This record gives sequence, C-alpha cells and structure tokens, in this order.
Amino acid sequence: MSTAEKVYLQLTGDDEGRVCRDIPEEACHAQPENFLKHVVALAATKTGDGLADAKLVLAWLMGALGAPSYLVGFLVPVRESGALLPQLVTAASIRAMPLRKWAWAAGSLVQGLAVIGMGVVAFTLDGAAAGWSLIALLAVMAVARSVCSVSHKDVLGKTVSKSTRGTASGTASTVASALVLLFGLALAAGLLNLGVVTIGVVLLIAGMLWLLAAAVFVTLAEKPGATAGGGNALTVVGEQFGLLQSDPQLRRFILTRALLMGTALAPPFMLALGGRSGSAQLGELGLFVMAASLAAVTSTYIWGRLSDVSSRRVLSYAGLLGAAPLIVTAVIGVGYPELLGVPMLLPVLLFIVVMAHQGVRLGRATHVVDMADADTRAAYTALSNTIIGVLLLAASAFGVMAEVLGEAFLLGVFALMCLAAAAAALTLDEVQQRD
Repeated sequence: MSTAEKVYLQLTGDDEGRVCRDIPEEACHAQPENFLKHVVALAATKTGDGLADAKLVLAWLMGALGAPSYLVGFLVPVRESGALLPQLVTAASIRAMPLRKWAWAAGSLVQGLAVIGMGVVAFTLDGAAAGWSLIALLAVMAVARSVCSVSHKDVLGKTVSKSTRGTASGTASTVASALVLLFGLALAAGLLNLGVVTIGVVLLIAGMLWLLAAAVFVTLAEKPGATAGGGNALTVVGEQFGLLQSDPQLRRFILTRALLMGTALAPPFMLALGGRSGSAQLGELGLFVMAASLAAVTSTYIWGRLSDVSSRRVLSYAGLLGAAPLIVTAVIGVGYPELLGVPMLLPVLLFIVVMAHQGVRLGRATHVVDMADADTRAAYTALSNTIIGVLLLAASAFGVMAEVLGEAFLLGVFALMCLAAAAAALTLDEVQQRD
C-alpha cells in the first residue's frame, strides 16, 4: 500500500467498497492521490487567504500606508461580491472545457500574482495610490476566485468520491487554520515585528502558496467531462435562473444559505458593540484573531466528516449553534452592557459564531456538490453563489440599521435568521443517502 493510500485511509476511514461513489469508473484507481492533491491545493490557497485576509491584513496595511480611510470600506464588498457575482458568466466558459482543472489552476495562478502584486505595493507605494492599487488587485483576485469556486466543485465531483468530499475540504481547512493561527501567535508574541515590511513579505509568501496550489492541481487525474451548456453568457444566465423554477430543492438550498449569511455578517458588529462599550482595546485584537483561527482549527475537520454523513443536518446544527451566541450578545448589549467588559467574554462568543460559520461553509459546499449531478453541478454552484453575491451587496444596508437601531438589535436579527435557517435546512433532501 502506497503512502498516499495509507494517509487517505487514515483520514477518511474509507474502504474499497465505497471508493467509487458518484465518480467516473476510470478515476477510481487514482482516488487516494486525487484526494491528497485536493487537500494540499486547498490548504495552500486557504492559508494564503488567511495571510492576505481583507478584513484584517489588508485593512491594516491600508492604514499603515496612509491610504484614505474610506477605501477600507471597499475591501470586504469587493472581495466577497467580486468572487460571487461573475460566476454565472464564468461558469459558461468553464462548462465548455472538458478538463476543468486547468480553469482552477489558472484562477489560482492569477490570485497568486495579484497577492504578490499587493506585496510589491507595500514596498513601493503609499497614500491613495497604494490604496487604489490594493483595491484593483483585490478585484482581480476576486474575479479569479470566482473561476476557482465554480471549477473546483465540478472537479471535486469528478475526482473525489461522494463519501469523502467534505473530509477533503475539512482537512484542508484545518491545516490552513492551524498555519494562520501560528502566524497570529507569532505576531501576538512579538516574534514577528508588525510593520509594512513584514506584511509585504507575508503577502509575497501568500501569493507563492497560490502558485504552488496551481502546480499541484494540474497533476490531478481528471477525466474529460460533458461540455454542453458553454454557450452565450446571456443565454446561459437565463437558462440557469430557470433552474430556480424547475428545482424546488435548489430554491430551498439558496434560501437556507441566504439566512445563514448571519454567521458571516455578525462578527464585525460584535466587535463594534464591544468598541462602543469601551471594552475592545487595541491590544485585544490578537485575542479575536486567535479566537477565529482556533474556531476553524477545532471544528473544520469535524464539520467536514459530518457533512459527508448529512450536509443538511450540518447546516441546521450550524444555524442553531450560531444563533446561541448572537442571542446572548444581543441580550447583553441591550440589558447588561456592563458585562461586555468582562475579560474574554466577547472573544468566546466570537469563537462560537466562527465555529458555526465554518459549519455553514463546509455544509453548503458539500450539499451543493452532492445534490447535483455531473450535468448540473457547475450551474447550481454558479447560480447559488451569484444570488448570494447580490444579497451580500444588499446587506450593506445592515450597517445603516446598526447605526440607527444599534448593534445589539442587529445581532438579534442575525440570530433570528440563523434559527430560520436551521428550520429551512431540515426541509432539504438527505442527498448523501442517494446511490
């Protein structure tokens, strides 16, 4: 037995009788190697994501370079919506490719070059020029990310068995989260000097991780797939929106995913609530970063394994888990604001919210892959991601709501969204039980 097979069996607990579920017969012999290559490539890109985090690293870098403060507000919308909105268009071109691993590798290559460009900006520019350059590079990175998002689900469905897909993603997320945690600990302990030069070097390293991922991904043993549906973009958009009418399960999945946006949107408002109370000092930033990293390290592998058993239940459990700390935070914010100053209270609550969000991410990714077949997988992924991208843009209105009604009220709204999502998830089919 090869090393790849031993590691594969150790991680999945799989046996030969389950290797070939929902993948081409020709891909069976390469299953262990393909599984590990997915883990390595995903771990590299997810680590790069953490090292070039738009919410933390790029925001800090903009301030350090003297960029206008209003530009910081563009980072997250450009990063998230830019990665989701183009997918209906990019999916059509990807669909026309018999081997879609090349699309993912190209997207990873462009992301790596964009992040390396950010590192160059850190060394060479300042002020508004630096800020606008970072935004432009982030936009390029986001569009390339959209290509990777659509193509990866399709390649994963062709090269990794249904019973182990969530495990592959969960293992990669755990490895990446551990590495990002080490980075945060090094900063918090003073082992790395927090300065523009250090962050510039970190961005260069992050970019090279994407290049490494591209090199690994192209070695996957992928068999050519169907290419029908790769036509005119506007025509394809219309056809894919037609899926909403023909597939009630897709509608329910998108509704569930939209309601679970509360787990992603809540953390900044939790921190803002702490800041208004005077409890969130600058020195505590490391605690929040470590809390988020620890949540990913301790939960992603487990969420991935559970997703391979029942992704709909993972989405439901994640909704319930996310609602609990949001309710506690909202109640404290409204009735007992003095408690927000209790040491470690907010970091612990944030830890639980981020843990829930990890379940959302892995559960939704596994569910959309397993609910679709080879002919609809790319379309389902692109359509759901594009709709969520539009909703994320609309979610900017939550900032106005927080300004008028307060962060505590908004966190209560997010908690209700999570509870509604937990109920909606149970109406989804048990897609892992399909033969």
